[in-house]
Amino acid sequence: MQRKNYILKAYPRQKKGFAMITAIIVVLIISTIMALSLALTAQTSKRTIDLYLYEQVALHAKSAAELALLDIAQGGPCTTIAPYTIDGFYDVNVSLKYIYTNPSPCSLALTYFEVATPEQNGSVLMDMTVSVRADQNLSTEPIRYFRRSIQKL
Repeated sequence: MQRKNYILKAYPRQKKGFAMITAIIVVLIISTIMALSLALTAQTSKRTIDLYLYEQVALHAKSAAELALLDIAQGGPCTTIAPYTIDGFYDVNVSLKYIYTNPSPCSLALTYFEVATPEQNGSVLMDMTVSVRADQNLSTEPIRYFRRSIQKL
């Protein structure tokens, strides 16, 4: 009696195309995962650059407040500060409004309001605006930071 080895091989002629279909499905799954990871990497790098620039702009706004106080201390009351640029990347604009008792040493354009008590005399309201220059292609969206501060003179 002769033994046949067809017990484990049920239909040998029908399995020829199954390996190719499996290979195509595996290639499609891997290519989809690679495309998603590439898109996620591009978004992550953009967010990292934007977050870095935003933190830099916030730190420059704090520095602009200190620089404005130094300019006021050196220039006397009613000093104005012209807009300036830091490192060619950041535009800084500081507007000052002074708070004095009546009569104010400043013109009406520089006075925010007048107070009645001498304890409140000699303050300045500073509005700082720091932004990334538009001509620098550092970011895909404009980054601008506003800060308002009241400082005693």
